[in-house]
Amino acid sequence: MVKQAVEVAENGKIRCDACPVMCYIADGRSGACDRYANQGGELIRVDPLTIIEGTVSAGGKVVPFLPDHPEDDWNGDLVQARRPFITAVGAGTTYPDYKPAPFIVSQKQNGVDMVTVVTEGIFSYCGAKVKIDTDRYLGPEAAPVRVDGEPVGHVMTAEYGSQMLSLGGVHHLTGGSKKEGRVTCDALLRLCNREAVEMTIDGGATVIVAAGKPPVINGAEEHRMRVGCGSATIGMFAKQWKELVDEVVVVDDHITGVLSEHQAGKLLHIPPTGIKIKGRRSTPGRYFQVADPGTGWGGTDIDDPLTILGDFDPKTAYPGLRMLMVSTTGEQSGYYILDENLRPVLQSDLPAAIRQSVEIIAENCEPALASVLFMGGAGGSLRAGVTTNPVRLTRSVKEALTHVSCGGAPAYVWPGGGITVMADVTEMPSNSFGYVPTPALVAPIEFTMRLSDYAALGGHMEAIVPIEQAVDLAERKIAPVVEGAWPTAEKNFKWGG
Repeated sequence: MVKQAVEVAENGKIRCDACPVMCYIADGRSGACDRYANQGGELIRVDPLTIIEGTVSAGGKVVPFLPDHPEDDWNGDLVQARRPFITAVGAGTTYPDYKPAPFIVSQKQNGVDMVTVVTEGIFSYCGAKVKIDTDRYLGPEAAPVRVDGEPVGHVMTAEYGSQMLSLGGVHHLTGGSKKEGRVTCDALLRLCNREAVEMTIDGGATVIVAAGKPPVINGAEEHRMRVGCGSATIGMFAKQWKELVDEVVVVDDHITGVLSEHQAGKLLHIPPTGIKIKGRRSTPGRYFQVADPGTGWGGTDIDDPLTILGDFDPKTAYPGLRMLMVSTTGEQSGYYILDENLRPVLQSDLPAAIRQSVEIIAENCEPALASVLFMGGAGGSLRAGVTTNPVRLTRSVKEALTHVSCGGAPAYVWPGGGITVMADVTEMPSNSFGYVPTPALVAPIEFTMRLSDYAALGGHMEAIVPIEQAVDLAERKIAPVVEGAWPTAEKNFKWGG
């Protein structure tokens, strides 16, 4: 429970200055954000300050790291990443932005004096990039994504076996109606705290997303990513199919593959079969636009794969020709034999060897998951809590003198101007995110650097406290969410100079 400075109002309430809303809070009550409360006339942070203590031993007990005691047995930890690390989760904010960050902590690492500056940033400019592992059609590119009927983002590009959404951003948070801003903020908060959010896409699907869990699309939970596009699937498994069938068609919304025409089939001396594919031929054995996007075979809108076939060429095809049609995940498959009229007839059972080849496709598919990456811009006001000259912090980050993390998780810093960060929420402690009803998200951010570099960029040297003092205040102590991924791991800290 970190105490904050407050103004005392005449009516006995205290005024919280942790965000622009400036709530008046009665004794025993919390503010609009539920993050700060009045306890006996003092403003406290409701959520506990969180510290990462390091590797958990086999017995489940946190093991302290004592770098100044070489007589301790070495446990094989090459990066010595078990020392405590103060996260910004539960630390508090710098609003109204001229104050030093709530915690500026000094610590020795490998004999070097280090400092970590932690603060909970109020991010009006923030959002989430969501990756949904599926071939199912979610909706047209750039289509609005809605929660409770309000637009909160849009569909982005389709990537390899995944669909992408861009959610939030300042235009949805502050540029629309009050309800749009409130709904957007609430959706972002739940997503970043790994809770499930149901979204609808204009002209597309209903999707339920929770970070680190399988997506649910139109009520059906996804299980697999595709092994590759139809062409790639042909290339990967052509050798296995050569002796089993005469033709293979891998149905895919993007690139449908045909074994006999594909270069892999040519090199394996698989003869032509006279097959005709309805679609736009790209290169031999690779077809675009065989069907419209959908939730059927290979991300198309078809339930019967024969609809993408034309008539077989009687000059080449022959009765008894064996054909496998399969989707890119192996979830759909059919074995066909051409009859006397050169029409494919579905067989009731897959031969064991062919079934095994389909199972290998499925085995090579990774589990379908939804990934949520928080994205925010660390602006001038947040940087002022780190240094009296904010642009120097930006330059220090760009020069790799300062390591940026979010709740202890490594943050990717985008190139170009400013400090635009992106972090995987599953690598952060649970409930790392809060909100203020401006509306904006409150997210943890930490800056770790050499003490000498901190002084050079105009840091608040008078506010530095030793790590031991901060550890005493921490009420929540956890192990790293992802082993070796937190900032004091040497392999993740980029030394400058």
